Amino acid sequence: MTLPDAGWRSGGPMMDAVDSAEAADDDFRAFVGARWRRMLRTAYLLTGSPHDAEDLVQTALARTYSRWGRVRRADDPDAYVWRVMINLNVDRLRRRSVREWLTDRLPERLAVDRSDQVATRGALLDALGRLPARQRAVVVLRYVEDRSETEVAAMLGIGVGTVRGYSSRGLARLRDDGALQDLRST
Repeated sequence: MTLPDAGWRSGGPMMDAVDSAEAADDDFRAFVGARWRRMLRTAYLLTGSPHDAEDLVQTALARTYSRWGRVRRADDPDAYVWRVMINLNVDRLRRRSVREWLTDRLPERLAVDRSDQVATRGALLDALGRLPARQRAVVVLRYVEDRSETEVAAMLGIGVGTVRGYSSRGLARLRDDGALQDLRST
């Protein structure tokens, strides 16, 4: 059986195209191999994230590969690839709805569990709510606001002795409050 002569055996135009494509692929592989680390470092400095940097370099190289025949004949293929990478990063930042700010500190900090304080505060507010209005006002002004008896008396328009009485009775009721006693025992 004889094959039609399409240039296969003699290295005709089809073989020249295949050889040229293979040479372009080899040239592109050599280009990437020689510049990968530098491109990755630049991408990391642009993005601030090693994962985003790898994505950026790979996307830039994919775009460059599709035009490699023209790029490799250019005066400075490096400039073309770096320009693609920078433009892709600018586009990536434009599309991002939430901006990330690079910082040397982690945003998450170890937080102490303060749920017991929330429970205590809630129980104390409930207990204060069970006091008569004047007693509650005196206790809050004296012990939360840290006002003197004279200041409280002047603010409420009552005597200093009355402030002492309200204060004494209010504190006694808080000490006897069952919810606050339960908190004290735990």
